[in-house]
Amino acid sequence: MEDFHIASIVVSTIRNAPVLMFAALAGLFAERSGVVDIGLEGKILASAFVSAAVGYTTQNPWAGVAAGIAVSVALAMVQAFVSITQKGNQLVAGIAINIAMSGLTFVVAQYIFQQGGRTPDLGSARLTDVVLPGTAALADIPFLGWFYGNVIGGHSPLVYLAFALLPLVHWVVYHSRFGLRLRACGENPHAADAAGVSVEKTRYMAMLVAGVLCSFSGAYLSIVQSGFFLRDMSAGAGYLALTALVFGNWRPLQTVLGCLMFGFFSAVQIQIEGVDLPVVGRIPGSLIQMIPYVVTVIVLAGLMAKSVAPKAVGKPFVKSR
Repeated sequence: MEDFHIASIVVSTIRNAPVLMFAALAGLFAERSGVVDIGLEGKILASAFVSAAVGYTTQNPWAGVAAGIAVSVALAMVQAFVSITQKGNQLVAGIAINIAMSGLTFVVAQYIFQQGGRTPDLGSARLTDVVLPGTAALADIPFLGWFYGNVIGGHSPLVYLAFALLPLVHWVVYHSRFGLRLRACGENPHAADAAGVSVEKTRYMAMLVAGVLCSFSGAYLSIVQSGFFLRDMSAGAGYLALTALVFGNWRPLQTVLGCLMFGFFSAVQIQIEGVDLPVVGRIPGSLIQMIPYVVTVIVLAGLMAKSVAPKAVGKPFVKSR
């Protein structure tokens, strides 16, 4: 057990969670407005590929992030057009985006870079970690040096953005005019329409915000965590984010706690691989890799009946006459 480090698990949890946090908060805006956003996975993949490709080409990670925002928003608007304007099946629209992006990103990456469907290593085009002032001075102090330098500091700017978004999203959803309209459109769109709120406009705005937030998830995967794009590298992050949304009952704080929970189990999965555990010994790698997904099934089985989704989610709005 000497290879099992709690400190590494804590730091890995913080670094694993933003991928899910961005996507889950994106889904929160979409579903609070009444649109099921099962297309998170596809938008993550698209933004991950475009961010890596543009970041490598320009050798500027922020240009990659901006390009990822553009493609994710474009996909969100296509999804919004099908789901809101055309009153199409929201689940089908989302699944179509997921399937299309899974194949298209691989094909385009292979066509452009000729590296088996992945992009070259970004190298200096990756986002660097932030070193807080005073880190070196505190480095030799037990616990405090590690906590300040590795838990609070030493992360990518996107990690800080993910955690900074939590109070902002909470304020927007519960204390702003847009948030009031957002929740009204997700709970009772006909009452919102009778009060003079444009349900379609509000849902389009929610999908726009969701597209921007989801792009950060993809950019984080390729520009921060991996340093390249690889086919299907999201590995179900969009679906895990939706599970965190159910876990959090469509509320920002609880949803982020769900993301941290999944980030924790992902970190534990990495730590216990190849480690001899008491009683059970060394667990096969294939079983270890199942941990986040087993946790997902348990969470869904235990909480799905208790979670209360917005009443109008998944229902196209047809204006009353």
